[in-house]
Amino acid sequence: MQKAAVWLGMALFIVGVIVLAQPLLLIIGGAIFAVFLDGGTRVLGRYLPIRRGWRLLLTIVLGFGFLGWVFWFAGTTIAAQFEALREVVTAQFNRLMDFVGSLGLVPKGEGGTLGTQLLGSVGRLTSAVGSAIGAITSVVAMIVIGIFLAAEPRIYDRGIAWMLPVRARSGFYRIAEHVGFTLRRLLFGRLVGMVFEGVFTYVMLTIGGVPMAALLGLVTGVLAFIPNIGAITSGVLMVAVGFSAGPHQGVYAIFVYFFVQNIDGYLVVPYIARRTVDLPPALVLAMQLLMGALFGILGVLFADPILASLKVVLVDLSNQQAAREGEGPEVVAASKAAP
Repeated sequence: MQKAAVWLGMALFIVGVIVLAQPLLLIIGGAIFAVFLDGGTRVLGRYLPIRRGWRLLLTIVLGFGFLGWVFWFAGTTIAAQFEALREVVTAQFNRLMDFVGSLGLVPKGEGGTLGTQLLGSVGRLTSAVGSAIGAITSVVAMIVIGIFLAAEPRIYDRGIAWMLPVRARSGFYRIAEHVGFTLRRLLFGRLVGMVFEGVFTYVMLTIGGVPMAALLGLVTGVLAFIPNIGAITSGVLMVAVGFSAGPHQGVYAIFVYFFVQNIDGYLVVPYIARRTVDLPPALVLAMQLLMGALFGILGVLFADPILASLKVVLVDLSNQQAAREGEGPEVVAASKAAP
């Protein structure tokens, strides 16, 4: 009877997660944004001897001020290039489908249908937040949740710990600290990778005379937040725009893509992984596919932080169990480095 109750509880939990996908992911997004704010607040605390509330306010002002400056400085140019990028990608895709159709690999006339299916294959969550009002509401909700969590993180830690047995509370606090430390390092590493890929791509494409270098650099930097899928997407866009200007620019765009990705993969990512939690690429991709199928684009976006958090939680629980049984606990980088 007890086993049946456990299985029933797990089934109800899974159904609840699927049904409540949108609010759960908005809460997760707010928590990830809170980690960003908390990381910035801690960095400012090393140099400014002021209260945490003022440091958090300064972090918010600086962050949104920088985003506002970027949109104001390059908004009109990039907005015009977005429309040109859509037309270029559509034209290049149609040319590719015509070539594949001439080889007999795809029935003629099916290219447009295939393109529509590929571009329209987003999750159920996208339809819920796809409209302008829904997207703005979702972003505002995540921002508000993140600010509240970053303002008083201890209150929410104590609230969750209060619902646990007394003997498990100290372990919960340790796990929460390790998860927070890992996510701060992981997200900081993502920001470093985004800046590196975006700036480096823009500079090299500009040198090679590839059109829309600023837009491609921006898109590459933003998509660098999403491992695996983001790099492939930005590479396809880069190569499509390059070949639209000529074969030499197309080949050069391929060179830039592989050059940037190799430097990022062999220098930036390993350095970040050593200081956070090392996640196998296949596991990250599998998590992205699963989260994307269940929850749509936001699931893909948050798959990496969720997976890193789960790994830290499972390893810490294993360490606690091993300590209770008198065995040597497994040591992970996040556990050793966490304050």
